Amino acid sequence: MPIREALEMSLVRNQDLVEVAPSAKPPVCRFMDYGKFKFEQNKRDKEARKKQKIISVKEVKMRPNIEDHDFQTKAKNARKFLLGGDKVKLTIMFKGRQITHPELGERLCIKLAEHLADISTVEKSPKVEGRNMTSIFVPKADIEKKEDA
Repeated sequence: MPIREALEMSLVRNQDLVEVAPSAKPPVCRFMDYGKFKFEQNKRDKEARKKQKIISVKEVKMRPNIEDHDFQTKAKNARKFLLGGDKVKLTIMFKGRQITHPELGERLCIKLAEHLADISTVEKSPKVEGRNMTSIFVPKADIEKKEDA
């Protein structure tokens, strides 16, 4: 159908003539209310954004020579963050000559991993970066969702 006829038909129908596939031979057009179409599209995009879950990374800091009660407190905070759906970044800060004994930090990371094993898994194993050792824990529900997808 020639473009002039299509434009006349769109005026008669009181709708817009919208080019759907401009690269096709001949170009494909469609009659529609373009304002309504854009409104519906924005509405769908807004709903999709609403359903997104923003995962933040919460940080728990420790030193290698932490006392048991302090460790329990930090582990309790990490558990609370994981149950809230956030990732937890464990940072073990070494001071002075403590950096010569990274195995102490690794032991602490393993201890926390065992403590949180029921609700989380280790996403990033302990790694020394400068004077800090970091490890990242993720909630188990997130891992199960990724495996399903």
